[in-house]
Amino acid sequence: MNNELWDLLILAPRIATAQGDGYGLIDNAAIGIHQGLICFVGPQSALPGQPRLLAREVKQLADGLVTPALIDAHTHLVFAGRRADEFERRLAGESYAQIAASGGGIRASVSATRAASADELLRISLPRAYALAADGVATLEIKSGYGLDLENEAKQLRCARQIGERTGQRVRTTFLGAHAVPPEYKGRPDEYLELLRTVVLPSLVEQGLVDAIDAYCEHLAFSVEQLRPLFQTAQDLGVAVKLHADQLSDCGGAALAAEFSGLSADHLEYTGPTGIEAMAMAGTVAMILPGAFVVLGETTKPPISALRSAGVDMAVATDLNPGSSPLLSLRAAMHLACAMFGMTPTESFLGTTRIAAKALGIQQRTGCIQVGMSADLSWWDLDHPVELSYWLGGAPAKAVWCRGKQLILAAS
Repeated sequence: MNNELWDLLILAPRIATAQGDGYGLIDNAAIGIHQGLICFVGPQSALPGQPRLLAREVKQLADGLVTPALIDAHTHLVFAGRRADEFERRLAGESYAQIAASGGGIRASVSATRAASADELLRISLPRAYALAADGVATLEIKSGYGLDLENEAKQLRCARQIGERTGQRVRTTFLGAHAVPPEYKGRPDEYLELLRTVVLPSLVEQGLVDAIDAYCEHLAFSVEQLRPLFQTAQDLGVAVKLHADQLSDCGGAALAAEFSGLSADHLEYTGPTGIEAMAMAGTVAMILPGAFVVLGETTKPPISALRSAGVDMAVATDLNPGSSPLLSLRAAMHLACAMFGMTPTESFLGTTRIAAKALGIQQRTGCIQVGMSADLSWWDLDHPVELSYWLGGAPAKAVWCRGKQLILAAS
């Protein structure tokens, strides 16, 4: 090492690095941080000198566990309006499709989001990001999809960028213009998709607002054949692909995502062997979203065992949205993925750290505690990482760092 002092040295009774096939535990561990990056990780006994001589600040943690900061790789966090009434309607027997057909669902959120000013949208969305930060999340993906025109999709994506600036979290933005057909294009889905392909997507890319593209591939929305030209344009523009796939039926969505080397295919309750094989070949991550499964009262579970057997990496996310997954805790999603779907606690841990980073295309930057990676860390009032998926509720995150800077875990 050179003579330059590290910015911070964290001494912890235990860390979970998320390296290897398991938790990557190190007891009596040390993490050195300099210029936002991890410059040392290992046992305290392996430090190259006395702690006080190595860093400007030494933080001795008397208890708890340090892990990579969690990554929520699928959210619809920026929206206006409330849809709690739809929860009551579903409990009374109405289906998701029936509610959507009567003017509810995605279109209700579109109407409210279009009506909100940019400042109002930021004000009402920020608390959701802070709630996730308090749950240990330093990186999150935020989708558009409640604007469905150039002006309002851009408004959502700018709001997402501003959330990252305000909270200090790393935010990845995903353009989800192909979420539903807007009212002004009712009965003309192909014309709407052509607008997205030729006007909206290129403009948003030019404005620097898009990290990835997503779409809703389902009988309620768009087919594989309809979405293929849009994804081809995205690929030509250098935009990574993600897809809401096979949530309510096997529409071939998983295979479509794989066809375009998709970062992830998300939901997957009805994905069959063909889609699984295609994902395995392409390295596409399976994004497991138990929140929507529970809230919508679904009964068909994603094929976890088949995905595992095929070697498909699995991530877990909240799918935070106003209609089908009003879930403000990634740890709750981890618990549900284990309890409802049969994922292991180790899989849920890796699925919200290293594999979640892969699902966002940033696995070279974050997702594990390793020299050269961003210093994205969470300190928990827990003894072992299995507890992250064990507890339902509570607030065990004691501190969260993103790029070496400690986050404020509540709105000021």
